[in-house]
Amino acid sequence: MELSSVLIPVTLAILMALSFYPVVRNLEIKAKIPWIAGSLIIVLLILVTIFSVSGLLVKGLSTIANEYSKYENRFMSIYKVIAEQFGLAFDSEKSFINNIWDILEVRQYIQTFALELSSGVVSFGKSLVLILIMFAFLLIEIKALKRRITNSVKEESKQTVLNISSQIGEDVVRFLSIKFFISLATGLLVYVVSLLLKLDFPIVWGFVAFILNFIPTFGSIISTITTTLFALLQFYPHYGKVIFIFVFMIALNFLLGQILEPRIEGERLGLSPFAILVSLALWGYIWGFIGMILAVPMTVIIKIFCENIPYLNPVSMVLGKKRAFTKKEKNKPAKQTVS
Repeated sequence: MELSSVLIPVTLAILMALSFYPVVRNLEIKAKIPWIAGSLIIVLLILVTIFSVSGLLVKGLSTIANEYSKYENRFMSIYKVIAEQFGLAFDSEKSFINNIWDILEVRQYIQTFALELSSGVVSFGKSLVLILIMFAFLLIEIKALKRRITNSVKEESKQTVLNISSQIGEDVVRFLSIKFFISLATGLLVYVVSLLLKLDFPIVWGFVAFILNFIPTFGSIISTITTTLFALLQFYPHYGKVIFIFVFMIALNFLLGQILEPRIEGERLGLSPFAILVSLALWGYIWGFIGMILAVPMTVIIKIFCENIPYLNPVSMVLGKKRAFTKKEKNKPAKQTVS
């Protein structure tokens, strides 16, 4: 865990390079755009996207801060009920923040959270710059890197290396692509419904749904609870819209995450639900929130390695059933060269 500040950016850069490798390859083959130019175009588009989304989020969060006074009375009403129920300190002459501040444990928690948040934002900014730099260089030289790796192993091991690299590329790209579009659809639908119901800061709840959807199962639960609690805060003591938002988000996550996504993904990954839960716990413990997002791709990579190395096959079987191939893949001849 001491090396997480180095390993997380490297892992993210590698996964991003694997994800965008087919895009740059198609630009080179179909659009006749040189590899370096195609790579730089992708990096530029990612930078524009990051700055655009960051701008929208900063605007949304600043709006939340500016409109806090609007929610003060609702906070006080809800806190009064909680304080009476649990015997907490409550002074109607003080603001909600001052009432909370009088509780020692909460004060310590808020101070700790503020320090961790500020250091986390600074750390994330540094990591993002490092990730983008490594991603750009890795994407530019990925073809040569694949060729060097293949040529560095013995002749009898080349086919195994080709199989592993091919499967990792195909499965990770497929998983991340499907997950991205399912998460994007989830975020957009949450945004639209929040807008129609006049829930404040709809873009924030859409973004939260988009990001957390990358964490299997638990992400959608956290997103649903967070959005519902804010709806309760805004519409209290009227519960109609709160119940609608809660039911809508449960139905949306079930439809997209439990029905549509598995149908699109099929059985290619072959990971058991138990293996996914264990990987979430393990990678979450090692790398925190980012680890939970990377849990499934990392487990897929481990499983592919174990499938192609005979003495590690038992580990692969524990992680799930053998990777399913499409008819096209079954009939495709084995690759002998690296492009």
